[in-house]
Amino acid sequence: MPRKFKPGDWVKLKGKTISPKMEILKYTTVRDPIFRIKKHDSYVECVWYVNGERKSEIYHQNKLIKLIETGGLYRV
Repeated sequence: MPRKFKPGDWVKLKGKTISPKMEILKYTTVRDPIFRIKKHDSYVECVWYVNGERKSEIYHQNKLIKLIETGGLYRV
């Protein structure tokens, strides 16, 4: 599967009206719990901040949409 994003891109979750603006950190390897297959090119680690606290989560790239506006990670 081709990569849709690169590190530093700004994204939001698709279909959610209230979703934090997140920054892509890197593509990461995720192991499928059922088939125990490693998936390399489809999961990204994202970071965002809530009240000065750093949050991080891994999402499938198809669940994210790229934002045109960039920056503003520290603004609420």
